[in-house]
Amino acid sequence: MILIYHNPRCSKSREALDILETSKADYEVIKYMDQLLSIEKLKELITLLKIQPIELVRTNEAIWKENFKNSDLTDDELIAAMAKHPKLIERPIVINGNKAVIGRPPQKILKIL
Repeated sequence: MILIYHNPRCSKSREALDILETSKADYEVIKYMDQLLSIEKLKELITLLKIQPIELVRTNEAIWKENFKNSDLTDDELIAAMAKHPKLIERPIVINGNKAVIGRPPQKILKIL
């Protein structure tokens, strides 16, 4: 089963969902703005994505600029900030088994379908 961590307000996330619908793949939508992600889940996603925590942060968000931009945060502090402020999480994140991608651009998810 494919998982998509989705924010319906995000156009890239909606495009990725359209790709999944068109592919006829079985998938589950996780609206992470409603179902907040735990620190443990974020660590798991970062490991699957094979990225550093800062690569999952939306650094153009006002929350980031106002609260964290000039801070020297540890990886754990970055993850805690994303858990507290889910708007900071890059989206969409699509997982298929042990493969995961950030769908920016949305066509990147085709690599793991």
